[in-house]
Amino acid sequence: MEIKRGGSQPSMKGPAEWFTGTVRIDPLFEAVLPARAGGGSVTFEPGGRTAWHTHPLGQTLIVTAGVGRVQRWGGPVEEIRPGDVVWFPPGEKHWHGATSTTAMTHIAIHEKLDGKVVDWLEHVTDAQYDGRPA
Repeated sequence: MEIKRGGSQPSMKGPAEWFTGTVRIDPLFEAVLPARAGGGSVTFEPGGRTAWHTHPLGQTLIVTAGVGRVQRWGGPVEEIRPGDVVWFPPGEKHWHGATSTTAMTHIAIHEKLDGKVVDWLEHVTDAQYDGRPA
């Protein structure tokens, strides 16, 4: 058994190459072989969001606070709230973040495939974030 005490793992700022705006990542757990699942708590300040990305084995988001937005490639921007659980299937291009006026925190759970959990792509444009045609 292993217990990771709250506050024992340092927070990190979301890197500008993967995020727009102010984003804080708090690690929760990493896979220990043979397990593949890892997860973290991610807080997006208003307007903060990920770049477009995919996950080789999919991703689950559990919204814990605030109001956010999610979008899969070719789909509408959708609002998410505390208690919502979002599943992105393997390889589905998507982004997620806060609304323009409200912060949002979610727990993100992913699995490693051959050492990789995510493929980062281009940044989400302001038009895409606002749900407007590009």
